[in-house]
Amino acid sequence: MFLITLLSVLVAFAAVMYFNPGLLIGSAIFTAVWLTTGLITPAMVHPVTLVILAGVLALLNVPQLRRAVLTKSAYKTISGVMPQMSQTESEALEAGTTWWDADLFQGKPDWEKFSSITMPTLTKKEQSFIDNEVEELCGMLDEWEIHHYRKDLPPEAWQFLKDKGFFSLIIPEEYGGKHFSPYAQSRIMSKIASRSITGAVTAMVPNSLGPGELLAKYGTDEQKKRWLPGLAKGTEIPCFGLTGPEVGSDAGSIPDLGIVCKGEHDGKEVLGIRLNFAKRWITLAPVATVIGLAFKLRDPDGLLGDPDTQDYGITCALIPADHEGVEIGRRHYPGAPFMNGPINGEDVFIPVDWIIGGPEMAGKGWRMLIECLGAGRGVSLPALATASGEVGYRMTGAFGKIRRQFKTEVGKFEGVQEATSQIAILGYTLEAMRHLVTKSLESGTPSVITAMAKYHATEMMRTLINHGMDVAGGRAIQLGPRNFMALPYQSVPIAITVEGANILTRSLMIFGQGSMRCHPYLFDVIQTLQTDDKKQGLKDFDRLFFALAGNSISRTMRAFVLGLSGNRLANAPEKADSFTKEWYQRIDRMSAALASSADLALGVLGGDLKRRELLSARLGDVHSQLFMACSILKYYENQPASTAEKVHARASLHQALYTAQEALFDFYDNFTVPGIAGVFKRLAFPYGRILKKPDDDQLRALGDLIMEDNPVRQKFGQFIHNSLEPSDAFGRVESTYQKLLTVEDAWGKYNKAESRGKLAGDDIDARLSSAVSQNIITQEEADNIREYDKQRYDALLTDAFEKSFFERAEVEVKDPAADANVS
Repeated sequence: MFLITLLSVLVAFAAVMYFNPGLLIGSAIFTAVWLTTGLITPAMVHPVTLVILAGVLALLNVPQLRRAVLTKSAYKTISGVMPQMSQTESEALEAGTTWWDADLFQGKPDWEKFSSITMPTLTKKEQSFIDNEVEELCGMLDEWEIHHYRKDLPPEAWQFLKDKGFFSLIIPEEYGGKHFSPYAQSRIMSKIASRSITGAVTAMVPNSLGPGELLAKYGTDEQKKRWLPGLAKGTEIPCFGLTGPEVGSDAGSIPDLGIVCKGEHDGKEVLGIRLNFAKRWITLAPVATVIGLAFKLRDPDGLLGDPDTQDYGITCALIPADHEGVEIGRRHYPGAPFMNGPINGEDVFIPVDWIIGGPEMAGKGWRMLIECLGAGRGVSLPALATASGEVGYRMTGAFGKIRRQFKTEVGKFEGVQEATSQIAILGYTLEAMRHLVTKSLESGTPSVITAMAKYHATEMMRTLINHGMDVAGGRAIQLGPRNFMALPYQSVPIAITVEGANILTRSLMIFGQGSMRCHPYLFDVIQTLQTDDKKQGLKDFDRLFFALAGNSISRTMRAFVLGLSGNRLANAPEKADSFTKEWYQRIDRMSAALASSADLALGVLGGDLKRRELLSARLGDVHSQLFMACSILKYYENQPASTAEKVHARASLHQALYTAQEALFDFYDNFTVPGIAGVFKRLAFPYGRILKKPDDDQLRALGDLIMEDNPVRQKFGQFIHNSLEPSDAFGRVESTYQKLLTVEDAWGKYNKAESRGKLAGDDIDARLSSAVSQNIITQEEADNIREYDKQRYDALLTDAFEKSFFERAEVEVKDPAADANVS
């Protein structure tokens, strides 16, 4: 009887913790079960037992008692271990919004809410712009010519960008802009990038972090009227000065300083700011006409009207590039010839009205910047990566089919398929993620999602381009106008580094912001610890802390129950089919495991977690991979059904969730308190790992599919610039591939007969005649094969230059570094 009673009490406790109905209701339910067990075990209702039970319940449910005995001690302990959050950190965390990332982090995704999310689409105007203006621009761009000869876009391309509104995609229509959706912007940048990285970077910068977006969101009416029409028309070219010689990813610590003072402007004495600054790595700076500038603002004399405030913090202002004291125009050389350079200013005086948003926005620049980083992180850079995935998929697959070694298509070798299958998985994942990320940007600026997108998209681009280089081999190494891989390969470090270095984004930002922004209570708890009103702080802390504790126990209990059930109790959308349901349930279970693991890390390590970057990065990886898996499911469900679609979706889902699982196990195995981590690992994974590494059958299936003109390949072709021009780097390979598809059956019969030694002759003409004479192929087929073989051979050739290409005019150079003009 006692065992039944004990089991009943434990089940009741577990149920209350699992469903987490709240402290008062949970206590009532638990008490009812406890009293009921007294019918079979009288000791449960013994007066002493009841007094103990009542004491515990009172301690938990009577606020005054709870605060005096429990909360005050917890408040003091946690205050001592949690680091103070700076104003900059607080503003950065408060900036932006959360979306589906919060559901995944909290351990109980609302799948019906997820089902209601619709995929982004293009308007007629957006589709027309992509089909016409973007296509025409792509026809003007030759990346080899741009990269090796011009070191810049051709003048007609610059003028076309300005005239056709490429710099106005985010500017409201009332100021002459196009105000396209994030999805449309992504599609536009991808298509340009598939033709020219230089062209894409040039077009994307005015539409990501820059004066245009800052003005549209925060500018005064006067500032908007002054600048936005010119930015929309392209008569004004913007850049934004944020990073500098000692400030890269840690942009919040910029040393550039502005002092509020009085000075002369347009012949009058006005209230203004005296600036000194040194900015580096600023895209479009060499050609910019207007500079958005971030600096730290000080007002030692209280001239802005608040005598109690001297240090206002980061502020953003708008300055004409030709303003007195501004030094601009020199270029860096980042490896791709888009415009990028330094900006310096010494003793520059500007009116306070040039602060974006006016004087009342002084000190609010960091929040403005964080909220405006979404376009660069969530749209522009992932768009470049997605284009690389789709071009890589099509070009590497085509090359693997065209190129033969040992009388076999190189794409059929399993070693090659190990690489090409990854290109297929990553290309599919990138396109899927593009849809869900840009959808999230329609209703806000989700800082965590855009950080995930920037980091993982650019890392996937690096991986798939490296694989493409391996498959194409010498054909990809030799630079020249025929090479379809080398220039994207050279551009990878740029995407990895800008908008926050990837190492920092992964190790600090994704989980750091995720834990604060996506956790239902954590950020508010920390805020209560830093309030000056300690009495009110303790009261707020009491409410939040016990809500947090109950939520944390509930998340851990949910992870255990789902693990114990082997996914069977995990949730999925009602409309999920037999294929998608199991993947939704795996995500549901891993979401619970992530939530409990995050609480473990935060509860045990507290503020020290900031320095445990390896641990926080792994939890960030789990969060990111779960989001990517959701993206894949959403994208798959909105595509026409096909075998190819399912094969790509299954392999991509498998890789995302396997990666998430391994990140969790690495987290448990390296946690600073192994015993506790071991318990949590057993709770979440009582039977061990739930997914094995993707098997060889999946790799072979994808390796075969990437060489075929399957629906996924065809869909990818709609998102990029396609060329069948034999003189074009991409067109040469694609036109050869398309020709092969028309002769494939005959080509296969010919190669089979040749490999078996049935054909006589020392060259292809003789062997084709032999094949025709034996009725292996027809004369028409032989003629088509002959034509294809010439095209095939040309497509495999690499560029070779005359000696004159490498000769330079004799120039007397005493100091090779003199031209660099380092400052």
